[in-house]
Amino acid sequence: MNKRLIILGILILAISIIGKLLYSGLKHIKVDDFHPASVIFVVDSSASNQGKLNDELKYLKSICSILDPEDTIKILRVSESAYLIYEGSPSDTSTINKTLGEFTKLNTNEYGTAYGEALKKAFEHAVNMKKEGYTPSVVVIGDLENEGKIDKQIDWELLPENIQNVKENIPEISMLFAYAHPEKLDLVKTKLTPVLGEKKLILVNEQTISNSQRKLLDAIGR
Repeated sequence: MNKRLIILGILILAISIIGKLLYSGLKHIKVDDFHPASVIFVVDSSASNQGKLNDELKYLKSICSILDPEDTIKILRVSESAYLIYEGSPSDTSTINKTLGEFTKLNTNEYGTAYGEALKKAFEHAVNMKKEGYTPSVVVIGDLENEGKIDKQIDWELLPENIQNVKENIPEISMLFAYAHPEKLDLVKTKLTPVLGEKKLILVNEQTISNSQRKLLDAIGR
């Protein structure tokens, strides 16, 4: 009887010690905070960019496919003017396909690429989404050619300052530029790397597109 009590006591003591060790270990495990992302796409549907558009839209959808259901996206269509054509879940594939098919068609009555106007709107959306608890990222897909009205084009001298102002509200903001000619991307790198840094600025052309989705996930903290 005494032997059984001794064995039972040893077992209780052992279980108690193991329990304390497990509690102490679990208490110090840090669970990564999940922050939903808001990816704001700027898509060039102008006449000069129509040749690459199908590939670019596939690329946009490939980014949507790696995002979390809790993330959100917005799509700004750019031609002579810039305006929002979709906002919602990245997993609503059917609606995204219909929207892109309808609103990125060539409009022969339009001339120009309002990238400057589009980026201004994208940054405004980013600030609003940050207030809602999202981690914003702006993805620009197109050739970055400045055409049409000057006041709607990108001012490369002012853009770094504008992004710096945005960073006051969104320190973690990231940007991805895809499908522009390397010469254009080199200009982007020169102007924006001092503001965004290497990890938050992603530049890819047609030949270097394959790993860019992973880089974007890294940039938004995934």
